[in-house]
Amino acid sequence: MPIRTASARWQGNLTEGSGTVRTGKGGLTGNYSFKSRFEEGEGTNPEELIGAAHASCFSMALSKQLADAGATDTSVETTAKVHFDKTDAGMTVTRIDLETVGQAPSLDEAQFTKLAEAAKENCPISRLLSPGAQITLNARLA
Repeated sequence: MPIRTASARWQGNLTEGSGTVRTGKGGLTGNYSFKSRFEEGEGTNPEELIGAAHASCFSMALSKQLADAGATDTSVETTAKVHFDKTDAGMTVTRIDLETVGQAPSLDEAQFTKLAEAAKENCPISRLLSPGAQITLNARLA
């Protein structure tokens, strides 16, 4: 498997500086700052990027689970809500709430939920993050 890369550049001090982030092949480029991370400023932040990585990984994992179950004409849309909280150890990603809506006409709600739970457990990003952060899942059919 290829090694994936991303890069970031920061200029200035923590509160007044700013930076740019870029994925290896340039598919994603964005600005970030103290205000975009700790306030409501323009730009992205590391927690949003973690959320994007988790939502996309989970959606692909669920798509595989659906295909393996024989479901056809499917789609998956996932939002990851990343909780970034002050703890005794410092600022920490404490929880990620995955919310997914799927279209899988051949499955009922119980089957879909079971497959979504399996995807959550087997998604590589979930496995990476779950030792340190709680991961919740709300899955439903459209």
